[in-house]
Amino acid sequence: MYHLLLYEVVDDYVERRQAFREEHLGLAREAEARGELVLAGAYADPPDGAALVFRADESAVRDFVARDPYVREGLVKKWTIRQWTVVVGGQ
Repeated sequence: MYHLLLYEVVDDYVERRQAFREEHLGLAREAEARGELVLAGAYADPPDGAALVFRADESAVRDFVARDPYVREGLVKKWTIRQWTVVVGGQ
C-alpha cells in the first residue's frame, strides 16, 4: 500500500530548514532503510512544499510526521496524507 505525504511549508522555509536538515534527513534515511520511504524531496521552483512517497501503512507515515523536526519546529504549515493507488510501476 502506498501513501503520499504532502507538505506545505512556510515562506522562509529554505532559510529556516538548515538548522533541522540533518535531523530531518536522518529520519528519512531511517524510514528508507526500513523499506517504508520510497522517494522524497522538496518542490523546486517555487520551494513551497515537499512530497514523500511511502510504501507502508498510514501509521508509519503518521509516525514520521510526529517525529519530523520540520513539523515540530513550524516549518510545515500544513500536511496531508493520501492513500495512493499505483497502477504503473512500483513492483
